[in-house]
Amino acid sequence: MGRRCIGLDVHREFAQVAVWEDGVVRQIGQISLTDEALRIFADSLAPEDEVAIEATCNTHAIVRLLEPHVARVVVNPQKTRAIAEARVKTDKVDAEVLAQLLAADYLPSVWVADLPTQALRRQVARRAHIVRQRTRLKNQVQSILHRNLIPRCPAADLFGIKGRCWLANQPLPADEALTVEALLRQLDFHAQELRIIDAELGRVALSSSEVKRLMTIPGVDATIALSIVAAVGDFRRFRHPERLVSYLGLNPRVKQSGGQPASHGRITKQGRAHARGMLVEAAWVAVKTPGPLRAFYERIRSRRGMQIAVVATARKLAVLCWTTLERGEDYAFARPSLTDKKLRALELRAGMPSRRGQKGKAAAYSLKEVRRRERELAEHGRAGIPPARRRLASQGTVQDQAGRGRRQWDATEKALSGASCAAGISPRTCASLRGRPRPELSVTPTHPAANSAPGRGEDSPRPKPTPNPSGRCFAGIPAGERPPHSHQPRPQARGNGSNTTPKSSRTP
Repeated sequence: MGRRCIGLDVHREFAQVAVWEDGVVRQIGQISLTDEALRIFADSLAPEDEVAIEATCNTHAIVRLLEPHVARVVVNPQKTRAIAEARVKTDKVDAEVLAQLLAADYLPSVWVADLPTQALRRQVARRAHIVRQRTRLKNQVQSILHRNLIPRCPAADLFGIKGRCWLANQPLPADEALTVEALLRQLDFHAQELRIIDAELGRVALSSSEVKRLMTIPGVDATIALSIVAAVGDFRRFRHPERLVSYLGLNPRVKQSGGQPASHGRITKQGRAHARGMLVEAAWVAVKTPGPLRAFYERIRSRRGMQIAVVATARKLAVLCWTTLERGEDYAFARPSLTDKKLRALELRAGMPSRRGQKGKAAAYSLKEVRRRERELAEHGRAGIPPARRRLASQGTVQDQAGRGRRQWDATEKALSGASCAAGISPRTCASLRGRPRPELSVTPTHPAANSAPGRGEDSPRPKPTPNPSGRCFAGIPAGERPPHSHQPRPQARGNGSNTTPKSSRTP
């Protein structure tokens, strides 16, 4: 038997089947999408057959039944132009096009996650849905107070104990009061469901070494780490971090045609939007922590703005996630006490017993001196990296080069050494200070090399200008030293040659 390529146009209750064999496509008909019918169809296939399916809600269940009986199952995640832009679009035509594209090896495939990864994705998606529902309920309560001209709650949390006592005493119409009570009951129900799913996800996170390693990155807690691991699955399937960035949709769009240079636009936003949003949320926290990520954010923000800078930081976080897991190392600028606090909070969320009155491993985070030393270590940048981890400096992969990479490396080094606004407060007047003079003591210590040679970061006195009694200046020459009648004639006109004589030399 020769090669056979089978295309399935999947619907809710049935699938249209088309078979390509020896250059000829024939229609098989429809099969029911039940467990028994799919098993009978899978038994009729040969081990050398290939199947193409469009990505839809029930695709994983179909792939799980067909994959053991055929050579490969190709899942197409995007709409094929031959299908989406066809003038005649029917189920038979779609199945036929899938079979022909698979036979021509022109059908892009998608990675199918294993069962544990699919279960984790469902749990993460369920938690995100519960959080969105709680946000909607809270917004509805706030809108009721707004339309009845009730001022803001004096308590910090409207839905806490004090906030609910204040809410019960507000003069609301009878129907609005009943609505608020119903919304609060729903809010309590979703809060209980959120605690249950958080406990389950906490136990999954404690058993995952990848989640614990990602939590050493600033801004990444257990929820964000689980979202990234669930979205990516196996990090080893990406040979380079740029492919992971493209998978998450954080790379810019590129357009290039003919001899014109390539133009870059907004990010593609391909892939799972929830994981991309989690990385952006982590970036907002990471840019507030002293270290290279904050320096990178400040450097981009000074040129491109805040929104572009935080998305670029989210892309940097995706690269860091790939690097830490690929090398099997924790984040080089991690704060140990903060990481221990994250892990202890994860244990309590997973349902482990609390030990009140006992000093645990996360007790160091409550000491101000420990937090201050860790922040100073992160501000110094590469000074806190152990010698074994100084790979970039020892290999010289960036410093020995020239061009854009070298300029970015120099800018980052200058930011970490305190010679620019990216590491804190600039030695000179910073644009973020809105014209105010810098304080006497900088937050970030200045690198010794910045004071030895003149440069941008040098704080040397400027030479005083030459006194000018007349107060007038001509082309940089004081008025007292300017010779008489030293004005220059007007430039000669070009073109038709009508009158090129200067006005000062004409005969009256």
